[in-house]
Amino acid sequence: MATENNVPETSAIVEITPQTDALVEQELAHESADVRQETKALIDAIRMRAQTELQTAGDFTRDSYLKAVRQAREAVEQNQLIDPERIEQSVQLIQAEAEKNWNTVLSEMEALGNRLADAAKAAWDRLMDK
Repeated sequence: MATENNVPETSAIVEITPQTDALVEQELAHESADVRQETKALIDAIRMRAQTELQTAGDFTRDSYLKAVRQAREAVEQNQLIDPERIEQSVQLIQAEAEKNWNTVLSEMEALGNRLADAAKAAWDRLMDK
């Protein structure tokens, strides 16, 4: 079944990025508007799915790491083995390192999303070349 604008009811609304729009319009200029629109939606849906999956994995890793750091700090503070000021400095350094690692994960997620979009484009090109 289709709605008034010919989008299947089972389709999710995907926001098309300007990069995808330009790429598809350039590469598939000879195709119908429907083919171009569906290709844009496919590429951006793949990109969004990959980013969501990586974000979830990154959140879990980051949260686990920070929880372990906090627990270690609390254990050391309870035993009073080290000066609390030095503990706080160490925690700040660890948190700064965690943030740096988190930013690296985010940039890798973006790169993966771009690679997935490129792979979807290559697959589409292969399909269209038959």
